[in-house]
Amino acid sequence: MIHLLKETAQLLDNGENIVVVTLFDKTGSAPRTVGAKMIVRSDGSIYGTIGGGLLEAQAMQLAQEAFRRRAPLLKSFDLTGEDVASMDMICGGTGELLIDYIEASESNRMVYGEAWAAETKREKAWLITALSTGNDRQQCLVKQNGELVGVFYCEADLRNEIVRGPGKLSIHAEVLEGQRYLIEAVRPQKTVYIFGAGHVSQKIAALSATVGFRTVVIDDRQEYANKGRFPDASEIVLIPSFRELLCQGIDEDSFLVIVTRGHLHDKTVLEQCLKTKAAYIGMIGSRRKRDKIFAALFEQGFTAADLKRVYSPIGTDILAETPEELAVSIVGELIRVRAETERCIV
Repeated sequence: MIHLLKETAQLLDNGENIVVVTLFDKTGSAPRTVGAKMIVRSDGSIYGTIGGGLLEAQAMQLAQEAFRRRAPLLKSFDLTGEDVASMDMICGGTGELLIDYIEASESNRMVYGEAWAAETKREKAWLITALSTGNDRQQCLVKQNGELVGVFYCEADLRNEIVRGPGKLSIHAEVLEGQRYLIEAVRPQKTVYIFGAGHVSQKIAALSATVGFRTVVIDDRQEYANKGRFPDASEIVLIPSFRELLCQGIDEDSFLVIVTRGHLHDKTVLEQCLKTKAAYIGMIGSRRKRDKIFAALFEQGFTAADLKRVYSPIGTDILAETPEELAVSIVGELIRVRAETERCIV
């Protein structure tokens, strides 16, 4: 979402009115998950996608209607009927689209500017859109400290409830006092930490960056860990040794990929990674290597529950052999785990 928030904030800041299309309340196998978004500009150009095909084409038409009306639209969709089958569409499902007309007002510029800032600073926040029966719209941002950004009119008790617990409300089901409230978590961009700067790491870093991960490469060799070898990396960290990792920044939004130059280094890194709250820990190597490392860690006091967190052998099984193929396998697994952790938008 980080690039879409940035684009939205910049367009509004430039004085351009836009439409943001959001997929929500989905059942079945619609092309994208709940929360998928795209921006539609007045000239018909788009940024992002809600899955392409018939649904996206209809959304683009509805966006032009929203521009004409200068108001948002809610539209139910059904991709399960004969019309879909006749168009050779694979995906089905039903749900709703919010076709949200957003003026470049001072309030909206402030809301999206603060949302973008929160995401880039890795701070939690919630974007709240209120729609009345007539589709009148107001929107605000609730920051982690309870600060409300933007103009938002409602009863004091309801306002306090929204500020106190936005994470308890749902993007698709909350109706309070005759208004529908869509609550979307502004999440920090997920970070992939790649331990090791060899050939496989090069391919992983390039690919993970293209699918929206912030990518950090860590190694103890300056001739390997440098911008020339990793031009797409967000950050390159040169360490004295793998025994001296700095794990303070690793949290629930972190994905750890262990691909160092040897078994001993992999074990050293894994020991430290298991003490973090990372969403994903993957280690390259065969089952035999994994079992040998696990046995040693058992003797050091790590539990079966600790080791169950480790994806090893790393990656989706696609019979990969080359560094490029291994990168596809590993990043594919990262994408799947990221999607699983973001499946529920609150």
